[in-house]
Amino acid sequence: MMIMRFLVLVLLFSACSSAPKNPGDVNDQRRRAESRLEQGNKHADRGNLEVAMSYLEDAYLLAIATDDPGLRIRAGLSRSNTLFSQGYNDEANYGWREALDEAERIGDRELAAVCRIHIARGILLDQGRGAAQSVRDDVSRDLAFIRTDQLYIAFAWTVIALAERELGRYAEAEASIRRSLGIHENNRNLELVAYNWFLIASFRSLAGNYNGALQALDSAITYDRRVENSWGLANDWRAIGEVHTRAGNTGAARAAFLRSAAIFQAVNADDAAEEVLARIE
Repeated sequence: MMIMRFLVLVLLFSACSSAPKNPGDVNDQRRRAESRLEQGNKHADRGNLEVAMSYLEDAYLLAIATDDPGLRIRAGLSRSNTLFSQGYNDEANYGWREALDEAERIGDRELAAVCRIHIARGILLDQGRGAAQSVRDDVSRDLAFIRTDQLYIAFAWTVIALAERELGRYAEAEASIRRSLGIHENNRNLELVAYNWFLIASFRSLAGNYNGALQALDSAITYDRRVENSWGLANDWRAIGEVHTRAGNTGAARAAFLRSAAIFQAVNADDAAEEVLARIE
């Protein structure tokens, strides 16, 4: 009996001493939420809104389940952005303001500023020129609170650039978006680099600089091709068609629209393809 007890104690001691130490914190659900948030944002950047929403809903629920305030705010912002892109403006605004309430509750001035910038972007896209100056001023003030996350700084400069565009200040708009472009290039966020060039093209086109706009769209295509962003490529070619239309180059516009429609059709975006084909004169 004594020998048996000794063996049991040896086995228990051996099991305890050889087993890995308890790490304490558990982050399984947080890691899953971060992964889904990243995937959701990537699909949203590429125009796959329904797929993006699936990932972002999952990320948001995991953030709620873990009661992680920062994760809950970031997932809520991305989820609301996608809702806004799908036309659910009221739901998006509710989500942005819910995120802002959470950021203010935990006293995170940086995340609160980020939330206000998201709300300002929604106002700008909804109201246009009438809200542009106040949005530009508000976002410029909130930009000073963002210290740690370069991508949020880039986002703020993008909203400022969009406000400048609404105000007809195209040179200022390009200068602002180039601040965003530099950050995205440094972080190798190539989808967003392509989008920045796409916006530069729109500013130049509105200013009547059609050759400059086409050059910017060539850059957008280069980056969208590198990341195989079909949705971005289709929009790039549609924009090329629009620039050529404004410049009076009917043949070049037709070729660009046809190429855009073909890409949309290849990814089963038939409604978008039909909209592009309707532009052909």
